[in-house]
Amino acid sequence: MQELIELMRRLRDPEHGCPWDRRQSFETIAPYTIEEAYEVADAITRKDLAGLKDELGDLLFQVVFHARLAEEQGHFQFDDVARAIVEKMVRRHPHVFEETDQSLDDDALRASWEAIKAAERRGADPVGTQRGVLEGVARGLPALVRAQKLQRRAAAVGFDWPVIGAVWDKLEEERAELEAEVEHFTQGDEAGREAARARLSDELGDLLFTCVNLARHAEVDADRALREANRRFEARFIEMERLSRTSGQTLEALSEADWDALWESAKQQISSGPPVKRQ
Repeated sequence: MQELIELMRRLRDPEHGCPWDRRQSFETIAPYTIEEAYEVADAITRKDLAGLKDELGDLLFQVVFHARLAEEQGHFQFDDVARAIVEKMVRRHPHVFEETDQSLDDDALRASWEAIKAAERRGADPVGTQRGVLEGVARGLPALVRAQKLQRRAAAVGFDWPVIGAVWDKLEEERAELEAEVEHFTQGDEAGREAARARLSDELGDLLFTCVNLARHAEVDADRALREANRRFEARFIEMERLSRTSGQTLEALSEADWDALWESAKQQISSGPPVKRQ
């Protein structure tokens, strides 16, 4: 770890460091940090443990890079980052580090975790201010991830559907509203399509947000579920390409019936995999 920290210091050295590394800032490095986190997730999905080791190193390098930038500006250094996360994890696991009941089930553990986080948010308030329930949910998160976090925050104070069936009813309502806007969009003239497209976008967003709510009630991670759907589609489409080449056909020349037949064959070859439960 010290070698890595020293390497970062050398790269950022004003006189002898790397010109590219010296030009970077928090803002320019942030996209790389996000990219590396997704590459870690991708290696896990592919069960590539050798690749995971490399990707975790790349992600750790991003942490060290940000810490170095902060140290140069006099804010904090890497040791402060490590110390802060240790203190936070100890604080959020009283059932491990304190003399408390260690036989809590998953629901009780989740409730305890959220209660401690809420207390931390209240404790971070400047004197005389009141933080909102949804404050602190990063706007830069992927949309599905942010939707899940917003919904969990709201549910923690009681703003939630009581049962999953109610969410399903809402999903049907949103689907009907979207269907109506699609009809307006397809039947309208060119002048009216622009306004219809905006309304269609709103209704589609509402439908997606409700889908995330449904996933949350079913304890399924919506973001991972969509990534798995992407993986299945990609694998099945590649299999369709292989099958078409084997039969001497080009994809462009396929009829609708041919596409359907190839898709069903590809689905039989590519498994769906286990459900992705929300952590």
